[in-house]
Amino acid sequence: MLACARTVAFDGLDARLVEAQCVLTPGLPAFHVVGLPDKAVSEARERVRAALASLAIALPPKRITLNLSPADLPKEGSHFDLPIALALLAALGVIPAEDLSRAVSLGELSLDGSLVPVIGALPAAMAAADADCVLICPKGCGAEAAWVGAAEVFAPASLQEAITHFTGQSPLPRANPGEVTTPPSARDLRDVKGQERAKRALEIAAAGRHHFLMVGSPGSGKSMLAARLPGLLPPLSASEALETSMIHSLAGLLDEGGISRQRPFREPHHTASVPAIVGGGKGAKPGEISLAHNGVLFLDELPEFPRAVLETLRQPIETGEVVVSRANAHTRYPCRFLLVAAANPCRCGYLTEPGRACNRAPHCGEDYIGKISGPLMDRFDLRLEVPPVGWADLDLPPSGETSAQVASRVATARNRQAARFHGQPGLRVNADAEGALLEEIAAPDAEGREMLARVADRFGLTARGYHRVLRVARTIADLDASDTVRAPHVAEAVSFRLLVADTTG
Repeated sequence: MLACARTVAFDGLDARLVEAQCVLTPGLPAFHVVGLPDKAVSEARERVRAALASLAIALPPKRITLNLSPADLPKEGSHFDLPIALALLAALGVIPAEDLSRAVSLGELSLDGSLVPVIGALPAAMAAADADCVLICPKGCGAEAAWVGAAEVFAPASLQEAITHFTGQSPLPRANPGEVTTPPSARDLRDVKGQERAKRALEIAAAGRHHFLMVGSPGSGKSMLAARLPGLLPPLSASEALETSMIHSLAGLLDEGGISRQRPFREPHHTASVPAIVGGGKGAKPGEISLAHNGVLFLDELPEFPRAVLETLRQPIETGEVVVSRANAHTRYPCRFLLVAAANPCRCGYLTEPGRACNRAPHCGEDYIGKISGPLMDRFDLRLEVPPVGWADLDLPPSGETSAQVASRVATARNRQAARFHGQPGLRVNADAEGALLEEIAAPDAEGREMLARVADRFGLTARGYHRVLRVARTIADLDASDTVRAPHVAEAVSFRLLVADTTG
């Protein structure tokens, strides 16, 4: 008798349906799993054997063949344990095979028969909904998978509960989605003393999702400013939260099924490898740039990152997606993030302080910042020198606007952009606009156009740099509630574009 159970194999964010086919045939007792399994899937037969033994279910003295179809699709992960066990139980006549055909299942089995949470429950629920099936997953994944809503989700705690559910002895209740969590942020922009120009740059970056580079001596507050950027961003929309959570589900980062509306903030160390940043490794998992999708990627000490890592960022910044290429597969992940980077002006960090600079100044600064290639530097819309704050200023009480006040203006500017790009796929903020559309929405007035032409000629702006100035100017105009990009908007955008070039030679 052939029995089948459905499950999924992950290909990036896509969960592809896989059929676990089990057949018992006469011959020497054996248990084989075929269909391009990896080591974890091959070891499933021992976990399944032990789990069934804990339920006093003995395997018959026959040859058991378990095929994972399609056979040419790589199968990776321990989540194949549960479908393999269910297909075997159906072949043994323990559970009805017809009910099993209408379910997609995944889960790892412990030796005592309990089910262990696995990654990818959210994409699996999407695949189950598309196939008009119910989803069977471990109890620890139920709240996460139930977020899809279009598929019924049942979350047994053990293989025994799954059996009694399929046999009708004790049907499981539907799993409920976890709570939307929005943890309060203790980082307020008002805590930053001074740095008014840097705060303004943060506001512009948040409003239009413009990439932002800060250069300043150690202790000037670069990391402190970057850490407060998520508090200025509007909460994730429902579609953005689901999209972001699917990536985090594949990475195993969702906490007890709770989906957050807070935008992600990732800050990898400068020793991170290329696979850690862009994705890859075993199973071509998402990297930091994908985990920062719809949020912020903060790279502190930017020149200290390996050059190969920095150069891999160039294409994803432009396209909003990354392709992890392997010999047998090409996996795509979205990665539309706001890049914030910080750097010292030189290796010792005190190039701008004559009394503390080393004897190689200014060449040490040129060499150090020169580690950032021209094409990558060109992709930063905002560039800013962050001067050190005097010790006397630190004794002053908090001043300036709170994060909530700035976030309100950012939200208003984002709403203007959402209305502007309504009905245009892939366009959400000004940073997404390009070509003729950008020139239409960000066309400056006559005075602004003349100013921009002089700047482009004087400083040799590239075509990319020219368009990025237009994008920033459009965002500044949105913050100013102006339908027209005027000369002051262009002037401010230009001032954020040229400062680093001026200070680093």
